[in-house]
Amino acid sequence: MARFLRLLKRALIVLASLGVLGLLAIGVLYWLISPRLPDVQELRNVELQVPLSIYTRDGKLIALIGETRRSPVRIEEVPLRVRQAFIAIEDARFYDHPGVDWRGITRAVWLLATTDDRRVPGGSTITQQVARQFYLSSEYSYTRKLTEIFLALKMERELSKDEILELYLNKSFFGNRAYGIAAAAEYYYGKSLDELSLAEAATLASIPKFPSSGNPIVNPERALVRRNYVLQRMREEGMITEAEEQAARAEPVNASPHEPEPEVEAPYVAEMVRVEMEQRYGAEATTSGLRVYTTLLADHQAAATRAVQQGLVEYDRRHAWRGPEAQLSLAEDEPVEALRRRLRDHPSRGGLAAGLVLGEAGGRTRVMLVTGSTIELEPAALRWAGRQVPLKRGDVIRLQVDPESGKPRLAQIPEAQAALVSMQPEDGAIRALVGGFSYGLNKFNRATQAQRLPGSSFKPFVYAAAFERGFSPASIVLDAPVVFRDRAGNVWRPQNDAGNFAGPMRLREAMVQSRNLVSVRLLDAIGVDFASRYITRFGFSQESLPPNLSMSLGTSSLTPLSIARGYTVFSNGGYLVEPWFIEKVVDRRGTVVFQADPVRVCRGCQGRQPESGGERSTLVDGFDFSDTGPAARPDGQAESAPAGDGPVRLAPRAIDERTAWLVRSLLLDVVNRGTGVQARALGRPDVGGKTGSTNEHRDAWFSGFGGDLVTTVWVGRDDFSTLGRGEYGGRAALPIWIDYMRAALEGVPPHEPPPPPGVVSAWVDAVSGRLVPEGTPGAVRDWFKREDYERIATSGFDLEPVLSDEEAFDIF
Repeated sequence: MARFLRLLKRALIVLASLGVLGLLAIGVLYWLISPRLPDVQELRNVELQVPLSIYTRDGKLIALIGETRRSPVRIEEVPLRVRQAFIAIEDARFYDHPGVDWRGITRAVWLLATTDDRRVPGGSTITQQVARQFYLSSEYSYTRKLTEIFLALKMERELSKDEILELYLNKSFFGNRAYGIAAAAEYYYGKSLDELSLAEAATLASIPKFPSSGNPIVNPERALVRRNYVLQRMREEGMITEAEEQAARAEPVNASPHEPEPEVEAPYVAEMVRVEMEQRYGAEATTSGLRVYTTLLADHQAAATRAVQQGLVEYDRRHAWRGPEAQLSLAEDEPVEALRRRLRDHPSRGGLAAGLVLGEAGGRTRVMLVTGSTIELEPAALRWAGRQVPLKRGDVIRLQVDPESGKPRLAQIPEAQAALVSMQPEDGAIRALVGGFSYGLNKFNRATQAQRLPGSSFKPFVYAAAFERGFSPASIVLDAPVVFRDRAGNVWRPQNDAGNFAGPMRLREAMVQSRNLVSVRLLDAIGVDFASRYITRFGFSQESLPPNLSMSLGTSSLTPLSIARGYTVFSNGGYLVEPWFIEKVVDRRGTVVFQADPVRVCRGCQGRQPESGGERSTLVDGFDFSDTGPAARPDGQAESAPAGDGPVRLAPRAIDERTAWLVRSLLLDVVNRGTGVQARALGRPDVGGKTGSTNEHRDAWFSGFGGDLVTTVWVGRDDFSTLGRGEYGGRAALPIWIDYMRAALEGVPPHEPPPPPGVVSAWVDAVSGRLVPEGTPGAVRDWFKREDYERIATSGFDLEPVLSDEEAFDIF
């Protein structure tokens, strides 16, 4: 007995010594490690990565941009059952331990000593996991584990339990790019946290242990086992009753991907926003939770997308069928799921879904969709450009809904592309923008990046320059063949699109009929240098304008956005506005960090001096340098003026208001009785615009205005090849413009500005253009600037341009 007591005493002394040494060792380690521990107070202000979200002006989601899905929530917003599920499976004693569960650590040490496994359950608490998630790596080492323990103890001293649990629930990874419990609930079930069932909450709680390999989409069988274990642990901890556990176990694993669906299709604008945000705020712009509200209107953008896609499909149907998109070899007994997987390599593009031809039965063609369902196409659905298209089993084709019958019909992805830009002439706000048929096919934004020749849609800018040189809509210019020869001996023989010549004609008629030779002679008469300098006042750079007479036919390389901006000057009375597309930026806390302040026309603002009625204090070479003219601010900055809701930055005047109105009146006639006559289908008196086409039909344009919008549409091919015979602006681009404007202007009252001060009307002979008394047979009414009318009335009406003998020779 005495011997036993002595051994016991020695054992106790040894254990006590080991304990003291252990405490000393822990103390030394803490002394060494604690200075390197981070300040955990910063976790109270931590900003988790949240994607960039982009919306229309009316609050419809356009896109979420970022590598992570996350919607941080406060702990009060997490239902009790959800919190209990995580605590039961991850750390049942979370609210009792000081940050470290010594029982769990003891278990881990025992397993290390008694097993051969290099990795054993480490007994990590939720606090330790938070420490690791925010500050440490996933490296498996004793040093990292000790640091994790000390950091957890420190966190428990300085943060509350609920703060730690909130950090854990928002930081944890749930697979499929979902971070945080709210994002996980949305992705796997399409629900908010308060809509989750007990079984769904338990399933989510089971994911963080194996987020990639054990989530309910990748491995539903494993997820089911893990979910039931979570339910068992909740019942063992007294969080739920046995009846609740059994009821939850009976629910199937019904998780499925729930991507946040954009409400508006505007991927080109989304990319514009991303680039702009990264330029302003750096790379963290896509992870800092910014919410960007654009100037787009959801209905306008949807109409623009439909119009572009449908217009290109209709263009394509006028040309040859190019054959199936692919040809798959199909086994007779190949299961539907296998066919679906093969069809997924052909995702929907531009609203055209892919289909797999299975065969023919009863005169109809059976086609399987990616959903696995089968449809039958009637023979009429397979007609293309007047011919019947033969299909065979294994062909991969495209389908669209026939806009007339509502039934599916054969389609193909168009080879042509298009762009549409719609702006508000009052301030330059972009209301709709489409950069191509499908962003998924090609991310090149043709609305802002494509440098294309505008053709005849550029003529209004040349006419505006001529009106500053004393020409008027009634001026007579010869439409006849002409040869231009430069000093080097090069010869240029411009032609009209129709190939004929009309002789002397009024400028109004020349614009209506889009006469090329009239534009060339007109530019020659006013001078290329003057016209080039004048046209820059529409926002074009001097470098983009060719320094020769070809400029009159639209040989400048310009973007659809720049053309649309130029046309706003005609619509808004002569002011230059800046295109803009971001209205405001809101941070994750709801604070507005950016609010757009664009220049505006604001005709009613106090800072706008009344128009001078044509009397200008300084007129030099056709440019207005008066106190109300665009040169009033040599620094180029916009004036500001008080308005009803605060100061307004006033848009600078670009051209004489009377010139803008006169050109606008010509563009109204282009629609009423010229190359844009199809637009009369809109039934509006305020619609005007100009078609444009280039050599060999490489580009087709229509730019115009109506209501409170200016819209430009371009159609062409990215490789600059021809669109095909007869594909003029009025055929390829104008239908897209009409379809969009019909929807965008619904309910918008007509905008018909009266003639500005300094514009007078008179009657002229329709053929000679000379002033005649009202009521004279063959007379038409036209409009003039007052000083031009007075000069004409005094000195006669002979305004044919005198061409320079050095540059031109008239072969007539």
